[in-house]
Amino acid sequence: MTMTWRRGVILAVVVMLLLGTGLADHARADGGGGGGGDERANLPRGKPIDPDYTAAVTAIKVSKFAEAIPLLRRVVSRDAGNADAFNWLAYATRRTGDPAASLPLYQKALAIDPKHRGAHEYIGEAYLMLGNVAKAKEHLARLDSLCFLPCSEYTDLKKAVEQYETTGKVSATH
Repeated sequence: MTMTWRRGVILAVVVMLLLGTGLADHARADGGGGGGGDERANLPRGKPIDPDYTAAVTAIKVSKFAEAIPLLRRVVSRDAGNADAFNWLAYATRRTGDPAASLPLYQKALAIDPKHRGAHEYIGEAYLMLGNVAKAKEHLARLDSLCFLPCSEYTDLKKAVEQYETTGKVSATH
């Protein structure tokens, strides 16, 4: 029995179990994306949604990155344990053209939540922007271990690494 065949069987069983218990929807909502999936997914029950956080995410989604930065700075000053807010702040910082300044922010998000798939994807892209393929590949490997099922964060970073290795450039869309 080959390892690939076993992995395929295990994958099929897990998918069936998730679909049968309704956990598949929960697994998809746990995403990584820019902020970890659903902006409310990582907030404790009963905790109100921060209006600055909501406004910042809205600004980012319409590419108003500079507008999002002061909002997210306020969020992290009030909630230093919010990995999603640090990830979005790093993302907005990187997208305004400062990948070096985004690195400590991504690292803070990952210190809070080492499994934050969005932060792993985007710090990998920041490292590519700075020409550090080895560090980008470290985060790609971490995503590979975090994503038992294929996930968009792994796929996107893998494409970015491949593009960088082929062209020496990183797409500005992520």
